[in-house]
Amino acid sequence: MMKIPVLEIFGPTFQGEGAVIGRKTMFVRTAGCDYSCSWCDSAFTWDGSQKENIKMMTADDIFYSLDRTAPGNYNHVTISGGNPALLKNLSEFVEKAKSRNIKLAVETQGTVYQDWLKDIDDVTISPKPPSSGMDTDFNKLELIMNELNQNHFNLKVVVFDDTDFEYAKTVHQRYPDTDFYLQIGNPYLDGEHIENHTAKLMARYEWLVEKTMADTAMNNVRVLPQLHTLLWSNKQGV
Repeated sequence: MMKIPVLEIFGPTFQGEGAVIGRKTMFVRTAGCDYSCSWCDSAFTWDGSQKENIKMMTADDIFYSLDRTAPGNYNHVTISGGNPALLKNLSEFVEKAKSRNIKLAVETQGTVYQDWLKDIDDVTISPKPPSSGMDTDFNKLELIMNELNQNHFNLKVVVFDDTDFEYAKTVHQRYPDTDFYLQIGNPYLDGEHIENHTAKLMARYEWLVEKTMADTAMNNVRVLPQLHTLLWSNKQGV
């Protein structure tokens, strides 16, 4: 039985990002990523700083941990990372979740396709903007989008500055029929608790809302905060 590299399992909490924002959920955070974004808020999944916390777990191990952590208190699981789409062997976990009527959400940057993504209820594809230092391979992105059912995936771009906003506009215009989300970026990552973090993030969110409202090319988008950071700053495991 193939095992999955898991860094943390926690909840119940709520989803702070993307199309299922506000949804009560458990989190299963896997290790490993094929990107190294400059502003990554979960760099510990790929930079080796928490490698001692990685547990190799079977699907049954994960459900045992979920059930022990929140007995009878969840019906939704978010598979996070890193980039969980790197893991072909998540298929068994996905199948077991479906057999238990547990809904699933995944976020990935759209670089790797796995067949189990078709069984995820909500797939957020989040190509990374210029501020990340990463380059988008639109050929790979489109291959993944073509494999998935249009009705159960969405696009999300994190925006830190004007250049990121223009990138987001380009992505939205390229795929105008796909549900599209803008999310304000969090540049304040130096520590678990940042002084006046909520106020700082809300000011940035207001900037993005006003910029979007003023742009006629962005009439069909939704603009989101990173909701969990407004409550808990950069605290891990919430």
